[in-house]
This record gives sequence, structure tokens and C-alpha cells, in this order.
Amino acid sequence: MIPIDLLYFLIILSFSFLTGLELKTYKLSKQVQKPHFGSARTSTFIGILGFAFYKININLFILGYFSLTLLYAIHYYFKNQNLRTSILSFLVISLVYSFSRHFFTITNIWSIAIIFVSIVFILNYKSHTKNIFSQINQNEIETFGKFILLSAVILPVLPKNPLPFIGISAFKIWLVVVIISAISYFSYIAQKFLFKNKSFLITGIFGGLYSSTATTVVLSKKAFSINAKDNVLSIINSSIILATSMMYLRLLVIAFIFNQNIFYKLLIPFLIFSLTGIIISFFLYKSNLNLEAPIDDRNPLELGTAFVFAILFVFMILITKFVTIHYGNLGLKILSFIVGFTDIDPFILSLITGKISININEIASAVIIAAGSNNILKALYSYIFSKKITFLASIFLIILGIITIIYGIII
Repeated sequence: MIPIDLLYFLIILSFSFLTGLELKTYKLSKQVQKPHFGSARTSTFIGILGFAFYKININLFILGYFSLTLLYAIHYYFKNQNLRTSILSFLVISLVYSFSRHFFTITNIWSIAIIFVSIVFILNYKSHTKNIFSQINQNEIETFGKFILLSAVILPVLPKNPLPFIGISAFKIWLVVVIISAISYFSYIAQKFLFKNKSFLITGIFGGLYSSTATTVVLSKKAFSINAKDNVLSIINSSIILATSMMYLRLLVIAFIFNQNIFYKLLIPFLIFSLTGIIISFFLYKSNLNLEAPIDDRNPLELGTAFVFAILFVFMILITKFVTIHYGNLGLKILSFIVGFTDIDPFILSLITGKISININEIASAVIIAAGSNNILKALYSYIFSKKITFLASIFLIILGIITIIYGIII
């Protein structure tokens, strides 16, 4: 049986050598001809030193790191004379030196493996991150920073006691805004930065998760601007239908997060509606054309949008309570149909999170009706903004909307 210390030594030796080799490969790929601190052999010896010093004494291990830092400081001083200021090599060899401390503390090969993989990933992903960051403008970064501030700093200190007339706390109101914005933002990021293929199919999928209404408008305008015909038209029709199919899945995710009783009521019908749209969409998508599709480039984390959503959310809670108290279930169904011709998220969230004196079936019915009338709105948008070009998608959305509304009425 191999002694445990020998096994540790061999593992550290291997990872130290591989890290040094990766660092040297990175330097060669960047055509760095000037002398630099650290190579495959140097990295290996640093790993061995870390192992030996830690086995002898922890104080010697710490002293060894200070000595290593001093050596690099001297190297950096002369390096800085030639206007070379990178400390990348030092950071990598510091991680190599820490292998022993980390390993003997956790006694798990996965800890070093994760560090090694992270080093390899970061060294090799520089060019890709440059391409991503070149697409991010300053306003997006600033907006995201403000959102983090509001969600991480303000959210925890908001009062959790229910507000008068509303029956829901300021904390929960803002929590709803944070979660909905986050869902939209992840879809926005995936569509804009993670997928190089900006195809209509990708626009339909992630745009639908972000906002199926906005996506429908963008695609319809695109159809008119290029005067889409034949295969191109079938692709755009397919993508518009796909966006609405994703809307049903998005509403299911929202229901699952905030009210699982409603989620189970919506699960079967919304899956059926979504799958129907997906099947029709893929049936229409019969082209190999490599066309670049437009995206809705508005950042969903804009603070103005977040505050407007919060105001609409509170307003929908108040008007829904008023309607249910004075006009009952019939009034709620009519309200659901009307609200479907606007932004349905605040209304649906007011139903599944607000303290409204109606049963689960009535809430589910209202959500389904709102989704159906929203489909009719998108059908009108598709028909108007494309100047009748996306007629097929409009017809399907109207039919799907009517079926959805009928189901919502009879359940």
C-alpha cells in the first residue's frame, strides 16, 4: 500500500508541474519573449517546497511564502523598470505554494483539482471575456451595480409587516421585483452574450422567457423591414410562436416560486399549450438559412422599470381586491381578460402573492384568462407591426389565445 504522505506528494507534484506548464503555454501563446517569473520546473519546485515546509512546521511554511514574496518583489522592481506591471505569474505560483496547506487541511484531491481547473480556465478564457466585455456598455454595468445595491442592501432592511389596505409587506413587494427582474435578466444575458448564434430560434426562446410581447414586436418589425418571404417568413413565424410558448413556461416558473398550489393547477394546461406551440414552431422552422435575428436590447434591470413594476404590482393588488369584493368571480374574469392586453406579470403576481379572498381555482382561472388575452394582444401586434406579413403567426396566436381563455372560463 502506498504511504499516504507519498500519495499526497505525488499529487501535489503533478498538479504543480501541470500548472507551471499551463502558465508557460499561456506566456508562449501571448508571445512573451522577455524573462518572466515561473516556469514548469519553477512551479514544480515551489509545490515541493510548500509540501516540505508544511510537513516540517507551519511557521516555516509561512516564512517560505514571505521569502517567495520577497523574491518576486525584487523581480517585480526590475520588471517595472521596463513598464511590465503584470503580477499574474506571482498569483499563479502563490496558488501552487498553497496546494500543500489546502490539501493537508481538507485531505481531498478535489480541492486542488478545482483550483487547477480554475487556473486553466482563467488563463485560456481571456480572449473570450474580452469579446464579451466589448459588448457590454457602461450603462449596463452601472445599472447592474445599482440593482445589486438595492437588492443586497435595501431589501434586507425593508419592513416585513403587512402594509395597510394591501396586506403585503414592503419587503415582499420588492422581493417580487427582484425575482422577476432576475428571471428576465438571466434570459437577457443568455440571449445577448452566451449564444454566439443570434438566430431567430434563439431570439424566440430567450426573448420569450424575457418578454414574449416585446419579442413579438421586435420580430414583426424585422419581418416588415426585410420584406420577409418564403423560408425567411416561415422562420419568423416560427420564432414568434416559439416566444409565446416560452411565456407559458415562464409563468409556470413564476407560479412555482411564489405559490406552488397555483403552480400545480397551471402545470398540465400550460405544458399542453406550450408544447403545442413548440411543435407548431418546429414544424414551420424548415430552413437552414443562417440569418442573424434582432434582439430586444433593453436592459431588464433598469431601475425605472423596476420601480414602475413595483407600482403596477401594488396597483393590481388594490384593483383586484376591489373587483373581487364588489363583483366576485365574474368581475375577476372580466378584469383578467382586460389586463391581458397590458403587462400581465404584475397582475398575475398580485393574484398569487396577494391576500385575496378567492379560492385556488378562481386564481388559476384568472391567470389562464389573462395569458389567453395576452396572446390575442400579441397576435394584433404581430399583424400590425409586420404589415400583415406574419399573418400565419397572428392566426395561431389568436386561436391559442381563444382556446386558453375558454379553458380558463370553464375550469
